[in-house]
Amino acid sequence: MTEMRKKALSAQKAAYEVMSISTSSKNEYLIRLSKALIDNKDYILTENKKDIIFAREKDTKESLIDRLLLTEKRIQNMALSIEEIVALPDPIGEIIDGWRRPNGLYIEKMRVPIGVIAIIYEARPNVTIDSLALSFKSGNVVILKGGSLAINSNIALVNIARNAAKDVGITPNIVNLIESTKREDIIPLLKMNDCINLVIPRGGYGLIKTVVENSSIPVIETGVGNCHIFVDSTADLDRAIDIVINAKTQRPGTCNATEKLLVHKDVAESFIPHVIKALKDKNVEVRGDEEVQKIVPEIIPISDEDWDTEYLDFIIGVKIVHNIDEAIGHITKYGTKHSEAILTNNYKHAEKFVHNIDAAAVYVNASTRFTDGGQFGLGAEIGISTQKLHARGPMGLKELTTYKYIIRGSGQIRE
Repeated sequence: MTEMRKKALSAQKAAYEVMSISTSSKNEYLIRLSKALIDNKDYILTENKKDIIFAREKDTKESLIDRLLLTEKRIQNMALSIEEIVALPDPIGEIIDGWRRPNGLYIEKMRVPIGVIAIIYEARPNVTIDSLALSFKSGNVVILKGGSLAINSNIALVNIARNAAKDVGITPNIVNLIESTKREDIIPLLKMNDCINLVIPRGGYGLIKTVVENSSIPVIETGVGNCHIFVDSTADLDRAIDIVINAKTQRPGTCNATEKLLVHKDVAESFIPHVIKALKDKNVEVRGDEEVQKIVPEIIPISDEDWDTEYLDFIIGVKIVHNIDEAIGHITKYGTKHSEAILTNNYKHAEKFVHNIDAAAVYVNASTRFTDGGQFGLGAEIGISTQKLHARGPMGLKELTTYKYIIRGSGQIRE
């Protein structure tokens, strides 16, 4: 039996134990884990430094190294996110609905855990803790497979998490790490539908494609974000510049960073020179269509391939559109159903955009960077689902549950 198979079976056994664990016991463990992260911060930072050195040796771009980097502040934020999850209501056992039938049967719909969740992700070690904390609070256990760039950080975090479980008398198999750093090694895991209930890939297009094409287990797709901002003709242009800068540069390596800027033709002459200057001041490479180049000739011409590209870098594509319908059509063609925004003071245009854009998160007059479990008040997130079944958008506690029906009778038989 392979080591991966042993871990999957251990996770399955742990899932039965966790299924009936009390809310107070869950919270006791999470509080212990939060404290353990702070107590072990030097260990975490030492292991993370090894990953940073390796990433730089591999010529990894700085925007992705930023996703990999752990600092004392980021460790504190990880601990804080756990505390926020502790404060949230336990979803398990919640009666979602209930009704009585004419024959006297009383039917309840109860929220229950999914079971064993395999989470496959890339160079973001904070995902290790977010995934564990959310899964455990919602009555699940996790099998984690991180990327090669974060292997030392992930091993350290999982060691801390497993030791914290032992400290409070809970099986350490609530979290299991697949330490192989080869992507092809996940294929056997994706076939273990006898003991894994759900797979969540969190990363770039290549990772998600590999999982979707090879899994015999249900998959929730997350992550790819070719996000747009449309600046309408009635937008507050000064505020629009601030929003665009935030959405592009605050953390460009994240999936909710804006990659494309669409500008209404009526404000293009007045807005585009200023927003491009502001972007360049933040070291953003600007690529534009022919109409944009007429206004700012020195920018890089944009290619057809660019419109489909999630840059995850200090790069943005800019296009001039003639009306809101063209903007919606462009987003419909090239968007990835993640996060899309309109900046406008026209109520009808805002409502048209909200209703006609098919995305997990649709913004009016705000940065796309808020598509995040913590920002939505979910404590953290296990990923941002860009599909429609069964979860969409930031996946918090309730998105990591399913339900069952409880039928209470008094001797009824079916005639």
